[in-house]
Amino acid sequence: MLPITDAQVRASFLNASRSERKNLSLPAGFDALEWDRLDYLGWRDPKLPLLGYVIVELDGDLAGVLLRQAEARPRSRAQCAWCADVQLPNDVVFFSARRSGDAGRRGDTVGTLVCGHFECSHNVRRRPPVAYLGFDVEAARQRRIEALRENVGGFVRSIRDGN
Repeated sequence: MLPITDAQVRASFLNASRSERKNLSLPAGFDALEWDRLDYLGWRDPKLPLLGYVIVELDGDLAGVLLRQAEARPRSRAQCAWCADVQLPNDVVFFSARRSGDAGRRGDTVGTLVCGHFECSHNVRRRPPVAYLGFDVEAARQRRIEALRENVGGFVRSIRDGN
């Protein structure tokens, strides 16, 4: 992901009101983020712990989404729909997001199971176990990174496009 500014963050949101954009807290250490190791920018709001934010490069533009965590936790250990990590060193929670435009104003939402603190970029870069003799670990890692980008992009598109 390319580095972005505070103004770009606030302008990118598809499903947030002006006041929600204005009042959001940037992620801790925003100025020191390792942008080249992020497939999307995701963080939780320290002032409002049930809110999360995700920004992804989508079709050449930045697209941000405001997410709300469900208060109930999944009953069993869930798998993240974005990174699909089977080792899951972290919690996975259910987030919902209002769709953009008229659909969102009518209350239409989309939901997904995601790593609780958006650790997906880190998870997909971990060295996968060797599955068989001659297994290309780097190619497998690259496929996981590409799949993460597709999964996050697909989720944000469903909010933007209403599909």
